[in-house]
Amino acid sequence: MIQSLQENEKHISQLAREQELSIPVASKHVSILEEASLIERHIYGKTHVLEINNKDVASSLDILAPTRCIKVKKGTNLLEALKRVAIVETKKIKGIEQVVAVNGDEGFYIYEKDGELCDQTAQKCTLSNSVTITWKKLEPIAKIRLNVEIED
Repeated sequence: MIQSLQENEKHISQLAREQELSIPVASKHVSILEEASLIERHIYGKTHVLEINNKDVASSLDILAPTRCIKVKKGTNLLEALKRVAIVETKKIKGIEQVVAVNGDEGFYIYEKDGELCDQTAQKCTLSNSVTITWKKLEPIAKIRLNVEIED
């Protein structure tokens, strides 16, 4: 359904036909996707038009991340805490030690403390109270696709 909505918004009955589903079954699937903030419904009178919710797709996937609970001593740095629950690879980039892979998944990583983006490296961030840390891998997500044709 999401793939079908990538090109343009659609009426729920059109979406049901394309997916070869009954309208009630398609409506149930749509409700699940709406609850996950993956699609939005616009109502014009009795007509329900659906479109993909590009703004919240990435953040909707955050709920799929596993949660680990650990106890550390006051003053432990964030990198030490992460190494207790994951295989971490670091690399010096422009003189700064950066996390470049977690459990073999290479990429660029950032982290949030209680939902706020941090400006310290994981080595410099020391833990002084209970906190929720969210590690995020920066993924290239297309915001717009542009087909360019050159005129003669």
